[in-house]
Amino acid sequence: MQVRFTDRAYEDDADALPAVKKAFEKQLQYLLSNLQHSSLHAKKYDAANDVWQGRVNRSWRFYFTIDGEEYVIFSIISHPQ
Repeated sequence: MQVRFTDRAYEDDADALPAVKKAFEKQLQYLLSNLQHSSLHAKKYDAANDVWQGRVNRSWRFYFTIDGEEYVIFSIISHPQ
């Protein structure tokens, strides 16, 4: 699998705090090696649009779709509590 970022995801990553960026990079490696990795807590967020949610840390999430052999990351945001 490969990863592609949308423009929004690039902007979200650029605006994130350094600790969030570091955590996201770690989680991205887990995503590439195993979608079911327990640290990701990956789940279908919107089944109708095939949108997935993954955990960056306790307070941040990233959202993605699966397009063939590619994960398309489209946002990295603070998780509403």
